[in-house]
Amino acid sequence: MKQGKSLITLVILAMAAVLALYFGYYIFNCFNEPYRTTQVYAYTANDSVTAEGLVVREALVLPSQTGILEITRAEGEKVGKGQQVALVYRDSQAQANQAQIEEMTMDIQLLEEAVSQSSDLESAARLDEDILQAVVDLRSSYALGDYTQLRDQSMEVKSRVLKRGYTYGESLTSAELSARLHQLRQDLDVLTRQSARATTQIIASVPGVFSSLVDGYESRLTPESLQELTPSALQELINSPAGEDSGAMGKLITSDTWYFAANLPMAAAARLEEGDFATLRFSGELNRDVKMKVERVGPTQSGTTLVIFSSNRYLTLTTLLRHQTVELIFESWSGLRIPKEAFRLVEFVQASGEVSGSSPSSVTKSGVYALVNGRVEFREAEIVHEGSDYYVVRSVGAGRKVLRDGDTIIVEGTGLQDGLRLEG
Repeated sequence: MKQGKSLITLVILAMAAVLALYFGYYIFNCFNEPYRTTQVYAYTANDSVTAEGLVVREALVLPSQTGILEITRAEGEKVGKGQQVALVYRDSQAQANQAQIEEMTMDIQLLEEAVSQSSDLESAARLDEDILQAVVDLRSSYALGDYTQLRDQSMEVKSRVLKRGYTYGESLTSAELSARLHQLRQDLDVLTRQSARATTQIIASVPGVFSSLVDGYESRLTPESLQELTPSALQELINSPAGEDSGAMGKLITSDTWYFAANLPMAAAARLEEGDFATLRFSGELNRDVKMKVERVGPTQSGTTLVIFSSNRYLTLTTLLRHQTVELIFESWSGLRIPKEAFRLVEFVQASGEVSGSSPSSVTKSGVYALVNGRVEFREAEIVHEGSDYYVVRSVGAGRKVLRDGDTIIVEGTGLQDGLRLEG
């Protein structure tokens, strides 16, 4: 029994010794690795500052109505003067009647086209293509998250399918189609008279872009009030939002120009000139860089300066924006990012010229050592921007030995030279 225990103890000790040797060898290799590598990647460095502020637009608030409200415009959709914005139904029956009126109106239009449509194979094929294209358009808008035309595109798919059915699917004669058309017109006339007093149209009094968001800033912060705004007043507006207005059904943004009022550090604002353009990087629904005009610089309070920017682009994408923290970009540098330790100045000897008696000359090149299949290759590059612990560089030259995104480069190593084969 004792001999068995001694054997187990001996085996455990032997395994422990093997593990100790293995980890010791691994640690030794880590600390004695002749070179250390990293990967090059594309990078853009910005000279920028963060700005907090509010998006400002000229808007007409649409008051809420009594009854069942149906908004007929999508967020960010353009509306002309005199065009319908919404429908208000007296009760659920009026709402159902309106849906039926719309369907009957579309059916009448399609039947009118079917009566005059020649039933040849080319026309049938063309209708099939129209159905496919309508479905593709609807799917593309859904995939992109663009719902501004969702209602119209859905109705387009339905109308194309119905038109195909009326014209070729039901095998109806011209007389039968005409009879159905006559009956539908009579039914529509009756239903329209019945619903006339139960449905109210909300009409746009001015042209604009529709938005369902009414957040209380519409009257507190307008383009006219920007001229009197101060940094402290803007900060108070940011800190105390009014909240959504339950007494409104939406609003019409009535100007093509929108503004961004921001509080900036005084030193950053001093770099801007009124009338110049600046690049602001927005997040959220807009999610892009916007080139905006500097409308106003000042006043300054407690080291903070108010700056007003303006733009006439992307208005339909800003309808849901209000409180924003953006990046104001003064300058950008794009290239490849490398650690500072990887950048080297290397002296190369040039071959002697053809003139007899001329001696070889040397030239100094800047770049990095890349590791390619265990071999060291020098790849020339020049600095375009310096960061705290990195450089942004661009490749120099052409051909196979050009520094590219994804290359492995040597950060630390001794005895490095172009063409050297590294063992291990």
